[in-house]
Amino acid sequence: MSHRFADITFTESVKAAQSEHGSRPGNDRLQALGGPNDLIGPREAEYIAQRDTFYLATIGETGWPYVQHRGGPRGFLRVVTPSQLAFADFRGNTQLISTGNAAREDRCSLIMVDYANRRRLKILGRLSIEKAGTADPDLVARVALTDYPAKVERIFTIDVEAFDWNCPQHITRRYTPEEFAMLSGDAA
Repeated sequence: MSHRFADITFTESVKAAQSEHGSRPGNDRLQALGGPNDLIGPREAEYIAQRDTFYLATIGETGWPYVQHRGGPRGFLRVVTPSQLAFADFRGNTQLISTGNAAREDRCSLIMVDYANRRRLKILGRLSIEKAGTADPDLVARVALTDYPAKVERIFTIDVEAFDWNCPQHITRRYTPEEFAMLSGDAA
């Protein structure tokens, strides 16, 4: 069983850097024994359901990466199946860089950080975007946010290729107001 995330990301130049810095043997073990990490399981689904923010990276026509913050109510990113995620896209600054990039190159990456608990999940996938009016009505209903006042313009769907949990080292703890209130005993 191979670790799909490592299979994708451990290119020859990455392996050379790992060798130079002495981490290649450990990464060989990860790649050989740590997988497959290609389907979202219960642990990942629960983690994703608790997120109210993540970062989405896409690739532009010129090869430049673009990273965009995505936020919404907790759980706005939905696990549709073990191999697919989706979320409703609302009107923003109308630059539409991620949307334009995905029209040409579907590879994307997501990173979700739980700062309070010092955990992060990285996902590699293939991004497709449909206008809400032409998307599968069942999918639109599944990602709709009933208590959110914005109108759904597009549906972003990510076909998961691989994921990896990152170590907690160097994650600075940060807390949402709700988490801080619970920690300080001020929760209502």
